[in-house]
Amino acid sequence: MSSEVRVPTLGESVTEATVATWFKKAGDTVAVDEMLCELETDKVTVEVPSPVAGTLSEIVAAEGETVGVDALLAMVSEGDAGSDAAPKAKEAAEDGAGQTVRGDAPDAGGASVDVMVPTLGESVTEATVSTWFKKVGDTVAQDEMLCELETDKVSVEVPSPAAGTLTEIVANEGDTVDASAKLAVIASGDGAAASAPASEEAPAPAAQKDTSGGKDIEDAPAAKKAMAEAGMSRDDVTGTGRDGRVMKEDVAKAIEMGKSAPVSAPAPAAAAPRAPSSADDASREERVPMTRLRQTIARRLKESQNTAAMLTTYNEVDMTEVMALRNEYKDLFLKKHGVKLGFMSFFTKACVHALNEVPEVNAEIDGTDVVYKNFVHMGIAAGTPTGLVVPVIRDADAMSFAAIEKAIAEKGARARDGKLSMAEMQGGTFTISNGGVYGSLMSSPILNPPQSGILGMHKIQDRPMAINGQVVIRPMMYLALSYDHRIVDGKGAVTFLVRVKEALEDPRRLLMDL
Repeated sequence: MSSEVRVPTLGESVTEATVATWFKKAGDTVAVDEMLCELETDKVTVEVPSPVAGTLSEIVAAEGETVGVDALLAMVSEGDAGSDAAPKAKEAAEDGAGQTVRGDAPDAGGASVDVMVPTLGESVTEATVSTWFKKVGDTVAQDEMLCELETDKVSVEVPSPAAGTLTEIVANEGDTVDASAKLAVIASGDGAAASAPASEEAPAPAAQKDTSGGKDIEDAPAAKKAMAEAGMSRDDVTGTGRDGRVMKEDVAKAIEMGKSAPVSAPAPAAAAPRAPSSADDASREERVPMTRLRQTIARRLKESQNTAAMLTTYNEVDMTEVMALRNEYKDLFLKKHGVKLGFMSFFTKACVHALNEVPEVNAEIDGTDVVYKNFVHMGIAAGTPTGLVVPVIRDADAMSFAAIEKAIAEKGARARDGKLSMAEMQGGTFTISNGGVYGSLMSSPILNPPQSGILGMHKIQDRPMAINGQVVIRPMMYLALSYDHRIVDGKGAVTFLVRVKEALEDPRRLLMDL
């Protein structure tokens, strides 16, 4: 009996996906809920589990194909069919092992074990090999750390799956690998010694052994790029890193010593001839690929500018009453609710109050329709070491001050640790961005599409204000509302900002719904 594997529900307004990676191949035995493949959409990455235990008998949609919702991906044969596939799987495994260790390991009484990329986390599909702790020929113990991978969210250490000898490194430092890639090969048990000659047959490691005293060395990625840009070969540079590894500083030193005669050759004749010091300038530059997170941020922000008719309106708010109320109750609030009382809960409540009066700021455009949201999923922009993310607090309009503060603290911690899932960053209807924590006095925030509004908070600064005919010092904050003028008129935007200002300058209005 065969069961169909179909494309699951992909989310709001998502009608198609691309098959990114198959974790299994035809003939493999699979367990119930074992991940078969991964689909990518423009919003989220979806893993597809096996509906039954059995054998993956057919793959209908290959990697790279675009499929619609509920499309057929594969067929799984249930029951004992897995036993028929065992010889095929074994044969395929032996073929793969033969490519790696020239088929010598099985005869030597040991086994070759592939070191694969471990699970990288939700929505993470690739990583970069940052550091190898071991080199070819080293003896390793089980669970000993072999290398470290970097993703746009976390760093992952890769342990050895078995004790033995590291016979081949497939992915070198600086290489980008997908979630199902092979990193290295280990000859376990007695086969470790026999597999050593096999690794010597590989041309690249052999060449490196000849030039580095019998040690397998991988130069720093930045050094490789600098040598390529300077037109230098590996022999022109003396490495000072571990085991003679060439570092970026070594390339710069070689250029300064006059070993880079062909430096000017690869430079394109672009605008004007560069001064002789350009080689020195190039040696002090560093070219780093954008992370996938940064690429996504850049793409979405540019899409927002290209799509929306974005405009920003400003106001200022006297924070005296909010600060007094916070100082009066912060200790009691912390004691009762176990979380600190901050300003974000006041701003969230004030925005919810204003969105109820000006619903178009909480709406979005879908084609020629305006979709009004009768709920508030509040996005709270948070800065992380890898870039800006916007976790979403769902149904913020129905939450208390304490619930909002707890949600903000929890989402913020998960964002800094790189543990947010795509689901936690989608579905927002309005966003608050607090640039004040970095000292920003005023800015124009960019919309988070398809939202129609974003509120920018800024630094609280004591300023002289004229109140009742007298000049007094008050803690003031500039507020900025960026909005999509296609759906929000100027009157609505100004009204929204005034309501936020009124609610913050007199927090009692929030309790009275005024």
